[in-house]
Amino acid sequence: MTVSDLRKPPDPQGSHLPADTRPAPAQTIPAVTGPADAAAGQADAAADTAEPGGPSPVGRLTATVERLRREVRAAQAEADGRALIELAKGILVERLRCGPAQAARQLAELAGQAGVTPLEFAVDVINQAARDRLSEVTATFLAATAAAAGARPAEPADGHSSAVRLRAAESGALAAHDTQAVADSLLEHALTPLGAEAVAIWALGADGSLALAGSAGFPAAEAGRWRHVPPGVTTVARRGLAERAGHWIRSLAATGMPSIGQHQHPEGGRVAVPAGTAGRIHGVLEIAWPAPLDPPPPPVVRQIEALAELCAHTLETYAPHHPDSADGTRVLPDVTELMDLADGLHDPALVLVPVLDTDGELADFRIHHVNSRFLDPAGRPRGVVNGALLLETYPVAAGHSELFERIERVHATGEPYRAHRMRLTALVDEVSLAAVADINISRHGNCVLLVWRIEDETARLANLLQHAQRLGRIGGFEENLLTAEITWNGQLYELYGRPVSDAPVALEDLPAHAHPDDAVAIGRFLRTLLHHRRAASTAFRLQRPDGITRHIRVVAEPVLDSDGQLYVVRGAYQDISAQHWTEVALAATRDQLAHTEQQASERDRLTLQLQHAIMPPEQIPLAVPGLDLAVRYRPAETQHLVGGDWYDAVVLPSGRVLLCVGDVAGHGIDAATSMVVLRNALRGLAVTGAGPGQLLSWLNMVTHHLTGSVTATAVCGLYDPDRQTLRWARAGHLPPVLLRGGEAEPLPLVRGMLLGAVPEADYQEHEVQLAVGDTLLMYTDGLIERRDRSVEESLAQLLKAARTVPQALEQQVDRLLTHSRSDTDDDTCVVGIRVAP
Repeated sequence: MTVSDLRKPPDPQGSHLPADTRPAPAQTIPAVTGPADAAAGQADAAADTAEPGGPSPVGRLTATVERLRREVRAAQAEADGRALIELAKGILVERLRCGPAQAARQLAELAGQAGVTPLEFAVDVINQAARDRLSEVTATFLAATAAAAGARPAEPADGHSSAVRLRAAESGALAAHDTQAVADSLLEHALTPLGAEAVAIWALGADGSLALAGSAGFPAAEAGRWRHVPPGVTTVARRGLAERAGHWIRSLAATGMPSIGQHQHPEGGRVAVPAGTAGRIHGVLEIAWPAPLDPPPPPVVRQIEALAELCAHTLETYAPHHPDSADGTRVLPDVTELMDLADGLHDPALVLVPVLDTDGELADFRIHHVNSRFLDPAGRPRGVVNGALLLETYPVAAGHSELFERIERVHATGEPYRAHRMRLTALVDEVSLAAVADINISRHGNCVLLVWRIEDETARLANLLQHAQRLGRIGGFEENLLTAEITWNGQLYELYGRPVSDAPVALEDLPAHAHPDDAVAIGRFLRTLLHHRRAASTAFRLQRPDGITRHIRVVAEPVLDSDGQLYVVRGAYQDISAQHWTEVALAATRDQLAHTEQQASERDRLTLQLQHAIMPPEQIPLAVPGLDLAVRYRPAETQHLVGGDWYDAVVLPSGRVLLCVGDVAGHGIDAATSMVVLRNALRGLAVTGAGPGQLLSWLNMVTHHLTGSVTATAVCGLYDPDRQTLRWARAGHLPPVLLRGGEAEPLPLVRGMLLGAVPEADYQEHEVQLAVGDTLLMYTDGLIERRDRSVEESLAQLLKAARTVPQALEQQVDRLLTHSRSDTDDDTCVVGIRVAP
């Protein structure tokens, strides 16, 4: 900052108010006025005009008291502002390299040129020189206020700008002798202009408790009742401690949370902001409003956060003030005492000291001391670890482990942290080494004590073995044959259903606790183990005292001494009841499955035999003059898919030829028997001489009423050899295909519903005139149906294949079956006729 910089007019968006809304320049610090001062002026006027002959003695005394009170307040305001002006003079002395007198003249001259009071200009000089949190908050607050007002913000009611009030609050906090004085200064200079009525500063204890370090605006009796809040009690301050951004409450009564002064203005708003510096939380700043609190603008939020930081600096220096405490200062514990404490522990311990960056924020912890019990997870000596930075020594702790985050939290809040079986990872020579340990972290003053206990490998393996025995339901034993001493583990007592106070059961007494039918197997087991001195095993049924029978497998081995004599037997029992019953259930299931498969195979075989008996793959040629006939039937490749496809070609008494194909829905014996019913019924109905439409109408009634809700499709045709005509009708089936002159086309689609859907149905007939050489094909959907394409595409493929078939009718039908692209494994029927010359 230079003299020319100071002589420039201040930025309207900076820390000064516009010139046309500011008071006239003055060379002295303005007195702070308020409602009480106005009332005092009115009292003076009243006293001077009370009596026509002159003021009364009471009036003169009242006026004198109010005048003296105004002078005291003015003196206090001048003293508060004087500290800021003197601080600004010191800045000018250092920047301008001038004396104090010249700095005072320069300050007054520059304030007059800017059109502001010396106090406001002094605060502006302090903000430009400090560039701290308060100056940042002030600039943001004034800029936002000016933007919201459109052009020029209004002058505050007390005649001071936000910058003056914040710096006055800071000056009062720095000059205060305890936290109580800080609370008074914050309420008077910074919070009352925001509409707040009371403030409380809470100090955070190492055990998580809250102590009322200072308060203003609350009754003394209320402050005494809230002197201490135990850990775990949910209050407004506790909620603010849990939320780093602070807890803003519109109405305290709506939350139901207790707090200091909750009966004064129960509907009022509350704010609780954590007070912390350098990554450590020292307490909470709680502010109370008399009315519900609307969401504040961001500049006000940042202003309150700056005040909380002021409280944190005070809490770091002074302890909470208690009425029954003679000394209010807090003495931080000596690091040497903490080192002695760590050396007295039987577990590895580290004393950590916080390391701050250039901005005063927590960056790392330095390992100030390691005790004699310290064991590095990577096996490094104490000298390598002692004095190093924590993240440099254990860099993996900042990424894959939550250890560093826990240490930060304990240092910030003072709440101790304990964890069981935390994974510690160290990076040594680019190799990640891990260990499992129990962790204990606690804060002592400004240091952190980290204690860990690496899990003992022997204990871990023993614990693992116990869990394995529990999961496998295994109990171990050892029997000394010389001393008759028997040792059982706890799992074996549970298997036997006996209390641990009972004596263990010897191996020779095992038959007395087993099922009588297992005596032979147990005897063979004991002879092999005790007499032949070989490892042995057997399974038996254990009869427990509670009446429950368990299936047990026992395995044991002999232990011989140096003379080859047997003196100890070791072994284990395992409860295999679940395995035994599972094997029994599996055996029963296998038998049932084999029986079911046999029944299904027999059923499919009978179904296939029935179908072949009724529908032979090839039909004996019919002797019809002028007509060639070829019939093919291809059953399903899988027996359980035996379906209800059928065909018929028979000469009627009238000389006409009945031609039909059909398909009953479904597979199996039901479909096969339904097919027999429909085929025989149609033969019998055709003798009446009725047309194909009438035949299908009668067959529909048979299907609906006499086959048990079966549905089917069919094509029925009557060929007249004399006239060479074919009358046909369809019931939901694909139309026949006519081959004439090297072309293949389906016959026109006539109306007809599938059989069995409704009790009665009418079927439309169509007559086609055939010529010599014409070929007509009737078929079921098993010839063309595919899963990956529509019926129309499959029919088009059939027409294409029919145009290129050989001239002989038998070969033509065989080729269609051979080159069929159907993939549904369904039955297939094909009936072909050709008019011969």
